[in-house]
This record gives sequence, C-alpha cells and structure tokens, in this order.
Amino acid sequence: MTTSISPSPTQRLVSLDVYRGLTMFLLVAEAAWVYEAFLELFPEGNSLHSFFLQFTHHEWNGLRFWDLIQPFFMFIVGVAMPFSLNKRMALAENHSHITLHILKRSLILFLFGTGLHCVYAGKMVFELWNVLTQLSFTILVTYFLLDKGWKVQLGVSLGLLALTEILYRSYNPEVPFEHGSNFGNYTDMLLMGKINKGGWVAINCIPTAAHTIWGAICGNILLSNKPSNSKIKSFVIAGLTGLIIGYGLDWTGITPIIKRISTTAFVFASGGWALLALAFFYWWIDVKNRRKGIFPFLIVGMNSIFIYLFAEMLGRWMNKTVGIFTTGVFSWMRVGEHSLGLIAALGALAAMWGLCYFLYRKGIFFRI
Repeated sequence: MTTSISPSPTQRLVSLDVYRGLTMFLLVAEAAWVYEAFLELFPEGNSLHSFFLQFTHHEWNGLRFWDLIQPFFMFIVGVAMPFSLNKRMALAENHSHITLHILKRSLILFLFGTGLHCVYAGKMVFELWNVLTQLSFTILVTYFLLDKGWKVQLGVSLGLLALTEILYRSYNPEVPFEHGSNFGNYTDMLLMGKINKGGWVAINCIPTAAHTIWGAICGNILLSNKPSNSKIKSFVIAGLTGLIIGYGLDWTGITPIIKRISTTAFVFASGGWALLALAFFYWWIDVKNRRKGIFPFLIVGMNSIFIYLFAEMLGRWMNKTVGIFTTGVFSWMRVGEHSLGLIAALGALAAMWGLCYFLYRKGIFFRI
C-alpha cells in the first residue's frame, strides 16, 4: 500500500526547508573559512586532505562535491516556486500582482548579486558572475513556464542546453571549452569588458536555468496527488538519467564536465545529483517522518536570502573578529596555529547560526 503526501496550497514542505538549510549551512561554513582551516590542518600528504579538498571547486574539467552547491541552490529555488505561487493564489492574489512581485524579486536579486561584487572588489564594479545575478534570470524564465506543463518545461530546458552547446562549438570549434578563448569569455568582454580569472562566465545563467526549471517540475510533482512512492521513483529515475548523460558526455570526450562554464555535461550531472538529493530528503523527512536533528538546518533554510548575503558580506570579517577572542583564549592553552584557525572558523559559523536562530525566534524570514 502506498501513501500520498500532497501539501496544501499554503503548506511548506519540511524536507525542502531542510534541503535548502543544509545547502546554505555549507555555504556559510565556506564563508567562515571552515574548509580552508581544515585544509591547513590537514595539508597535502595527510589522509584527510583529499576529503576536505572536496569542499573546493575543481580547477576545470572534473566534479567535486563543492561544485554541486550552486546547482542545489538554484534547483531548490525552482522546487519552491510552485509552492509560492499556489500560496499567493490561495491568498486571492491575481497573476498580474504575482508577475509584478517576481519582476521586483528578480531585480532585487540582480542588484544584490552585482552589489556583492562591489563588496568583494572594495570599489564600484560591474560584474555578473554571482549566483544571485544568475538566479534573477533563471527565476524569470522558470516563472513564465510554470503553467505550461512538464513537457514544455523539459523541452525548453533541453533547448537552453542545446543552445549553449551550439554557441560554444560555433564560436571556437577547435577548442570550444578552453579557458580564456571560449564563447562565455567572448560575451563577458562584450558585457563587462573583462573576463574572470577563475573562468566563471555570465552566460552560465542560460544552461543553469535548466536546474531551476527542473526544480519547478519537481515542485509540481510534489504538489500533485500522486502516491509518494511514485514521486520518489520519478525523482530517482530522472536523477540517474541525468548522471548517466552528464558523466557519459564527459567520459566519451564529447563534452567535458566543467562547472566554471556550466557545460551541458556539468548541468546534467549536477542536476542528477540534485534530483537524487531531493528524493532522499523527501523520503527521509516527509515520508518516513524522521525529524530528529533537522532543527539547525531548518532555521537556516527559513532565512536563506539573509544568511547568504550576511555570510558573503560579513562572514569573513566575523571570522577574524571571533578569532581575536577564540585564538586568544586557546593560545593560552598552547593549541597549535592551524587548530586555532579552525576554532576561529567554527566560532564564526556558530555566531552566524546564532543570528539565524535569533531571527527565527523573532519570526523574521528572508527567503529566496
């Protein structure tokens, strides 16, 4: 016998908040220099170094765990969109008001994303590489597809990936995915007059729109009256298909997995992992009703937009500030230098989580 778990139009899915919260928690830990501190504590040659290396981006062709965080983020936003739309419709809002809200939200995200680059640079710059800037585009595309049915949504997402493949291969047929001479670098020169030293490109928003669209398809499935086992089966099959296509394109040499320019192989592979993660969280939390230990992530998930901005703008400053006291106390105990760095990082992470808890207690929520 199978059960059907279909949230009401105004109900939030706990598994989705936890999925989002865990993703944001990992982002906050990075901003607090936790992974950097672990890498210093376990340098190359140590048996744990390769494990903590997974919390850094791959240099180019390959896939590490940390390369999945942004796709998870963008996918989760898509999953939440049908819930948000249904909630607003249940509150008697018409489509024109909702469309205006989405346009305003996208503009705000765009301004936040470009503004963060000014914070990074310490001066006024115009750069379009931030995830929030990318989201401002993917949310708009997904919103206008929400009522088109999953076949149209899937078709558009695959069309965007095909377009990406064509643009890269047409611009530089001999080495389409080479850093410094690819189509993404060309468009960055047109848009900003510069290219990113790390290889990131602004037109990543085109292929990664697939992540948000796929998330919206999953959100509609979760809202449907289908049995929960059927929903999980759909997510697992789709996830495995994405992994087979993504890794298959890479292993056969057709298209490499490169996160920094969001190749089609990368989008399929990371999208596959995002779908499997959703299947697991939904099964574990909403179907099996396993709620023990989820509270810390639930709090962060309820304040995703705030915690991201706070971590990016003030996280590293907080690490240094907290470090003044933690290193001062523990240095008296003759704790090693690298251990002191880890203690400071964990202290900053705890301080940021405490701020999220404070907002939760006050009923203040800033979600994407």
